[in-house]
Formats: sequence, structure tokens, C-alpha cells
Amino acid sequence: MSVDEQFSVQQVSPTYWRVTFSNGAINLVDPDTIEQLAALITRIEQDPGLTVVVFRSANPDFFMAHWDLLADKARVAAMKPAASGLHPYADNVYRLARVPALTISEIDGRARGAGSEFALATDIRFAGPGAVLGHFEVGIGSVPGGNPTGRLSRLMGRGRALEVLLGADDVPADLAAAYGYVNRVLPASELEAFVDAFARRVAGFDKAAVRGTKQLVDEVTEPSVEEFGSALGAFFRTSGREENVHRVKRLFDGGLQQPDGVELDLGRHLGISDRPLGPAV
Repeated sequence: MSVDEQFSVQQVSPTYWRVTFSNGAINLVDPDTIEQLAALITRIEQDPGLTVVVFRSANPDFFMAHWDLLADKARVAAMKPAASGLHPYADNVYRLARVPALTISEIDGRARGAGSEFALATDIRFAGPGAVLGHFEVGIGSVPGGNPTGRLSRLMGRGRALEVLLGADDVPADLAAAYGYVNRVLPASELEAFVDAFARRVAGFDKAAVRGTKQLVDEVTEPSVEEFGSALGAFFRTSGREENVHRVKRLFDGGLQQPDGVELDLGRHLGISDRPLGPAV
């Protein structure tokens, strides 16, 4: 299995990489993603000259949609703990934030659930006007597993974090910026050029200075390793319970995990009663 199957790496310069994610019709996160991202994080950690990594999507409508709800649960459960002691999924979102390079998400599309957790693990998030972020897990009876509880609380405060997590609604780009979910929103025609220019600027600075500054910020802002273990444990305990099967089935009947189904407006559909869903409008 090649690490570049889902994550295509462009080495713009010795100090700057652009990584493009591509996985199926809506960029779902799945067990292959876990394994390939772990290998990519190791590459980033081990490159002595790398200063900046920009993460992008090959799909203009989906940055990373969310976890694949049809993924092989047995395969995920059988994954061996990483060196941190965490399950590899939790280890990825824990380690990614701590790599010695600055990481930037260029979000032009939807990033919910695991996609949001990935974006939150990067250091800086720039968004286009059509970006949508959010956590719908509570709406289908699960506790979010990648510790957005810890990261969103630190970014936007307790009340707003609970609004996002328990409301389980879509957060449009402008509101995400106002809440601190993303750094800023750029016009669609300017997003890529802005991110590239910012990345090149930082990539031209001294790596020791960039790394040292980031480490000091991490010391006062990053959640502990124990938080990530607790969050994923809560997800495993709450996901897939029989009493919530009807909620998930209803969404699949409405086109969940399809590019033209409820994925386009998932937050709104979660707020509708349990009547059958029609096509997204």
C-alpha cells in the first residue's frame, strides 16, 4: 500500500510540501486513511528541512467529508496501539498537531466529523466562502472520537464548543471564522494563492525558529495525550448502538455518503424529525 494512494505529496521546495487528499466520491476517512496518514506524519517528522505543509483536497465540494460509516469495524478495532499508547486514529490527530513543521489546512468544501478533527489537528485553517465544518456525531447517537471536545473548547470557548458539538449542525465559513474554528475566510478566487503565498513566506524562515515558536504555543494550547484516549474510547462505546440504527438508516436512505444526497446539507437534515428523507434541496 502506497502512502500516496490517498495523500499525494508535491514537494514544492525542500522546506515546503503541498499534500492533496483524494478518496472516493466525497473524500471519506476510512481505515486506509488511518494507516496512510500515520506513514505521512512519520515522513513529516523525519524530514530535517521541512518547515511548512499545506493540506488540500482534490474535491472542491469535500475537504474530508467524515468517517466512513460503512467501514470495517473489526479492522479498526484490531489496529495495534501506536507508540503513544493510543489507537492509531487518535494517535494521528494527536501527533499531527505536534510535527515540527507548520501545518495548514486549505478548506474549500465540507469537513465534518473526522474531517473536522483532521483540520483541527493542523495548526492553521484558511477557508473558502463555501467551506462547511461541523460535528454531526451527537445527531446519530455518538460522542465525537478525535477530541474536538478538547480542541474546540480551547479555540472558541466552552459555550460555543457545546453549541457546535451538541447542536450537531453545519457551521458555514463566515460563522466558523467568527467563532475561531478557522483563521479567516478568503474569496474563492484568492484562497489557493493566499495559502501558497503564506506557506512560501513561512517556508523561507529559519526552521529552528519556526519549530521552537510552535512548540511553545503547543505547550499552552494542545490537549494532553490522555484526552485523546478518553475521547476515542467514548466514541467506541457510543457508536453503533441499536437504539440509533434508525437514525443512521434514515440518512443513508436520503443519500448519506453520496455526492448529491444529504451530504450537501447534512446539518439541516439532522434537525428534521424521523420521517423519511427526500433528496437534498
